[in-house]
Amino acid sequence: MTKAVWNGTVLAESNWCIVVEGNSYFPPNSLKREFLATSQTHTACAWKGVASYYSVTVDGRTNKDAAWYYPAPQDEAHEIKDYVAFWKGVQIIR
Repeated sequence: MTKAVWNGTVLAESNWCIVVEGNSYFPPNSLKREFLATSQTHTACAWKGVASYYSVTVDGRTNKDAAWYYPAPQDEAHEIKDYVAFWKGVQIIR
């Protein structure tokens, strides 16, 4: 079981993560969406496409743009469509 934890709270957990470039991408149904808020931030990856972000809020603390996903990835990255990866202090426990 892989878990994403921030501020003592599990944000996602799954046995079905996909690891790409060292990042664990969690399936959409594994997310605890009550802790995620859509961000206006977007970045581009040459081979995966345009990433969208979520900010994470737990116990009144917000970690801006701490999660990202690809809603319409390029063909080479189709398997991570809508899967979510974390960073910025979010601990990934494998």
